[in-house]
Amino acid sequence: MDNAAATELKRALVGVELPVDKARLLEYAVRQRVEPQHLDALRSLPEREYGSLDEVGEELVRVQPPRVEPDPARPHEESGAPPGGDDYTTVHPSDTGRVRDGDSVEDG
Repeated sequence: MDNAAATELKRALVGVELPVDKARLLEYAVRQRVEPQHLDALRSLPEREYGSLDEVGEELVRVQPPRVEPDPARPHEESGAPPGGDDYTTVHPSDTGRVRDGDSVEDG
């Protein structure tokens, strides 16, 4: 729908009680005897509540491009060696598994 047609439709909808959902907006438009192509445009609106006729017009004219949510990053298999090489996965014989005091770490 172009700007002129959206403005014409908005004029016909002046007086509708706001906020308004799509169904009540269509009912009001039918009572106002708007053009069939304008009714079709209203039917294409997303199901939600509209706080102003400007919001209706913006949906009809598509002032802003539709928001597209990015696909979440998909997990992928790790590649390469772990950080620290084999020391990362090899248990040192003196490691008992208990928490050590960082100040008294012995080199072994």
